[in-house]
Amino acid sequence: MRVALVAAALTAGFALALLAGAGEFLPELLRGTLVTLQVAAGGALLAVAAALVAALARLYGPAPLRWLAVAYVETFRGTSALVQLFWLFFVLPHFGITLAPLTVGIVALGLNIGAYGAEVVRGAIGAVPPGQWEAATALNMDHMQALRRIALPQAFVRMIPPWGNLFIELLKATSLVSLITLSDLAFKAQQLNQNTLRTAEIFGLVLLIYLAISLAITAGMRALERRAARGLARGRTP
Repeated sequence: MRVALVAAALTAGFALALLAGAGEFLPELLRGTLVTLQVAAGGALLAVAAALVAALARLYGPAPLRWLAVAYVETFRGTSALVQLFWLFFVLPHFGITLAPLTVGIVALGLNIGAYGAEVVRGAIGAVPPGQWEAATALNMDHMQALRRIALPQAFVRMIPPWGNLFIELLKATSLVSLITLSDLAFKAQQLNQNTLRTAEIFGLVLLIYLAISLAITAGMRALERRAARGLARGRTP
């Protein structure tokens, strides 16, 4: 506890020193932060949707859908997010498909993280005890009713901690979008550094901004986990 307090105090002192010494950079960095948050939020929504669809298709879909889900997961997990980003931005126009940089960032990172999330969803559903499925059958539920009312609420609680990690990974990966002309936080930091050469101050502020967003994600996911666990204990669907 004492070490944590000392670390927090040192971090707060470091932050105050940076703000005092490089406050003139903060407005520009915050403008970049808004773009970073847009990419992260849009990518997170797409990742959750893609993960659910891929996991359910792989578990319960017909053979063609299962193969498609496996191909999606293995392709996006097995290749670099940077290459995926470049492919969507630089290669698709050769096929007559041109997307805005913001759209490319959201789609590439969302699908990339969604591929990892699909395995989280699949594992969480698979971890539901067989007795729960048997109880649903005894209550005369069909498979989809058992999935929706019994398995998914329990799996949802198990999914939350790994999804918190994936959202933080997504946040960190947003720095890649600076390479496709998006003026995100990383792009603004590089631009300011080239103009002022005050590297330590600029990237110190960037570090603190990323850390603050990551801590907010962690706190939000922990609160969601607690709420979901309470709801499950009361027999409610989260």
